[in-house]
Amino acid sequence: MKKVWKNYKQTIILLMALVIGAVVGLVFGEKASVLSPLGDLFLNMMFVIIVPLIFLTITTSIAKIKQPKRVGKVLTNIFLVFIITSILACIVGLGTTFATKLVNPEDSSAILASMDSSATEDVEMNILERTVSVISVDDFTGILSRQNIIALVLFSIMIGLAISKVGEKAKPLVDVLEACNLVALKFIDFAFYYAPIGLGCYFAALIGSFGASIAVGYIKTFVIYLIVSVLYYFVVYGILSYIAGGKEGTKRFFKYVIPTTATSISTCSSAACIPANIQSSKNIGVPDDIAETTIPLGCSFHKDGSIIGSVFKIMFLVYLFGTNIWSWQGILQVVATAFVANLLITAVPIGGGTISEMMILSLMGFPVASLPILTIIATIIDAPATMLNVVGDCCSSMLVARRVDGKDWIHAKGNVVEAKASVKEEKETDTKAKSKKKTK
Repeated sequence: MKKVWKNYKQTIILLMALVIGAVVGLVFGEKASVLSPLGDLFLNMMFVIIVPLIFLTITTSIAKIKQPKRVGKVLTNIFLVFIITSILACIVGLGTTFATKLVNPEDSSAILASMDSSATEDVEMNILERTVSVISVDDFTGILSRQNIIALVLFSIMIGLAISKVGEKAKPLVDVLEACNLVALKFIDFAFYYAPIGLGCYFAALIGSFGASIAVGYIKTFVIYLIVSVLYYFVVYGILSYIAGGKEGTKRFFKYVIPTTATSISTCSSAACIPANIQSSKNIGVPDDIAETTIPLGCSFHKDGSIIGSVFKIMFLVYLFGTNIWSWQGILQVVATAFVANLLITAVPIGGGTISEMMILSLMGFPVASLPILTIIATIIDAPATMLNVVGDCCSSMLVARRVDGKDWIHAKGNVVEAKASVKEEKETDTKAKSKKKTK
C-alpha cells in the first residue's frame, strides 16, 4: 500500500480532488460556481506559460537534432501517424453514428423549436482566407496569443529548422533556449502544487453549471459519445500502444498516462495538458526530441476526440434535418469537413470550437441557426473529447518512436526509467533488511 501511495501520490490526490469537486458540484449545483475563480487561477497559470512553452519545446527539440535527416524523418512520421490515426477516429465516429441514430424523430421537434430563428443570417466564409488566418498572423504580437496556436507551432518549427541549418554558430542561442525551456518546465512544477485545489474547484463549478442542464434530447448523444470514448481509450489506444511497443509498451502506456488523463478531464484543455503529456511520454520511454515535438504539434493538429466529436455533430444535424449523406461523395464530405473543423478547434476549454462549428455549418450547408445545437453538443462532450485528444497525442508519440527508432526503441531509453525504479526499490529493500538486522 505504501508503495502504491509513493508511486501514485500526485495522481491519487488529483483524482480525489476531482471526485470531491464533482460531489460539491452535484450537491450545490450552480452555487458551486463561486469556486470558479480558484479554478481559473490554476488555468491562468497554465495559459500564461503555454505560448513560451510551445515555442521553446518545439524550437529546442528541432534545433538540438544534430542529424538533419532525423529532423525530416521525425516530422514526416509525426504527420503520417496523425493522418492515419485521425482517419481511424473518423471511421469510428461514422461507424458509431451509422449504427445508432443520434436523434429520435420524437426529439427532433423539441430540439428544432429551441433553435433561434432570428439567427438565420448566413455568414459567407472563404475557406482559403480562413485557412490563411489560422496558419499565419499579420503581426509578431499575434504569435504571442494562445488563440493563434497553430500559427505559433508553424513559426516554432521554422525557427527550429533555421537554427539547425545555421549549425555551430547558433549553438549559444540553442543553449539559451534550452535553459529557458527548463525554467518554463520548473514553472509548471510550481503551478502543479496548486493543481488539486485549482482543478477540484474548476471541476466543481463545471459540474454545478452543466451537470443538470443537459436537455433530454442531447442525453443520447452524450451517453453514446461517452461509451465510444471509454472503448476508444482502452481498446484502440491499447492496440496502438501494443503496435508501438509490444506488451511492455501497453503496460507503460496505461501506467504513465493516468496523470495526463486526470488533468485532461478536469481542465478540458489540451494546451494545459502539454507539460504533463510530455512528461508521460518521456516516462514511457519516448525519446526527448520526439516527445517534445509530437505533443505540442498534436495539441494543434491531432485531436482524435474532436474528430469523433465533429462527426457526431455533423451526424446529429444529418438525422435532425433528414439529410441523406450515405453515398461515397457524402461520406467523403463528412470526413473532409471533420478534418478541417478539427484544425480550427483551439486548445482551450469550453468555447474553443466556435469557429470549427461555423465551418461545419458552412461546409455541410446547414443553417446558421443550428449553431446553438452544436455548441450544446460541444459543451457536453468536452471532457471526454479532451481526454482522447490528449491521450491520443501520447500514444502517437509512441508510434512515431517506433517508426523513427525501430521496434527496440522502448528498450533503448525506456528501460532507463524502469531500471532506476528497480534500483531504487532494491536499495530501499537492502536498507530495511539492514535496519532489521541491527534491531535484532
